[in-house]
Amino acid sequence: MDSTVAGGKTFTLNIKDAVAHLRFCRPDKANSMNKDFWSEFPKSIQELSQNNDVRVLLISGEGKNFSSGMDLSVFADSQLLSNADARSRESLRCLVLELQACFSLLEQLRIPVIAAINGACIGGALDLVAACDIRFATKSAYFCIHETNLAMMADLGSLQRLPYLLPEGIVRELAYTGDKLGADDATRHGFLNKVFDSDQEMMDHALLQAQKIASKSPLAICASKQCLNYNRSHSIADSLEYCANVQAGILDLQDLAAAAQAQASKSAAAFSDLKKSASLR
Repeated sequence: MDSTVAGGKTFTLNIKDAVAHLRFCRPDKANSMNKDFWSEFPKSIQELSQNNDVRVLLISGEGKNFSSGMDLSVFADSQLLSNADARSRESLRCLVLELQACFSLLEQLRIPVIAAINGACIGGALDLVAACDIRFATKSAYFCIHETNLAMMADLGSLQRLPYLLPEGIVRELAYTGDKLGADDATRHGFLNKVFDSDQEMMDHALLQAQKIASKSPLAICASKQCLNYNRSHSIADSLEYCANVQAGILDLQDLAAAAQAQASKSAAAFSDLKKSASLR
């Protein structure tokens, strides 16, 4: 598949060889998430979900930082954040749910999402990477539930997802203190898959892993993600039954034959893309 470039004011989106690379492009603003981001990001993720040629999504940031989270300009809108009366507070609740849904889209994608993190990954950026499947980072990376330092509670997913990814005591310490968690400690606690000395090493490895995933049967990868997500909120017994049902639904004899032939001939297997997700729109 030829390379294509898209995106918006806050990131570029390059698609090549079944790997989509979304790269934040406001390094002078530490790739903060301004109002444009909150409209552009969900739109692009939803479009990717309809693109059956893409098998992996890689997310990274230009410059010294992955992302500093919510841009302060968003908080400058006093009407948006008003809690003067009950109706304003109900409106704020709807806004929070809308923003939460932006990152939940990453979990709902049929394809794996890899985050390649350097420098600051704080606030909303931590909410984002917590919703990804795989996380690589440089030694410069650090993580922070920064909302605490702004007299707020983190509300876009960190408090809900991080306890599945880090020891609960560590999550509570981060949430209560607003302290930074360095890359080495994040790896030691299992949050990061691997840490690298330089941005280039990290990106080379992230792209290599993305390409490796893209070479597998997309049905097998999609089903694996479904089952792993299901596991988090269900018992082992329920998850095993769900797994059996999914396997019965997606097991494809053509893919099995292609994989077996490729292993026998020590060559790369060719698998058909997923069909576009059904929609009435």
